Amino acid sequence: MTANHGSSASGPESRRRGPFGRIALFLRQVLDELRKVVTPTGDELLKMTGVVLAFVAVMIMLVMGLDWVFGTLAGLLFGAGPA
Repeated sequence: MTANHGSSASGPESRRRGPFGRIALFLRQVLDELRKVVTPTGDELLKMTGVVLAFVAVMIMLVMGLDWVFGTLAGLLFGAGPA
């Protein structure tokens, strides 16, 4: 039993491909995958953009809060430096 390591061609045919044949096969596979891509509608795009912006805003607030907490703790532990 032989293992197929992700190659779409099997047997001696895959060994006969030269470098340009392998590049052509790769480009053909890329184009086949690009044909499967579905473009979102305007409404879907707007909703997804809103979700991303909301997530980014929440993460910014979380990091700002943690920065304030750790800054305050550091100030309490080590004392406030000269102003």
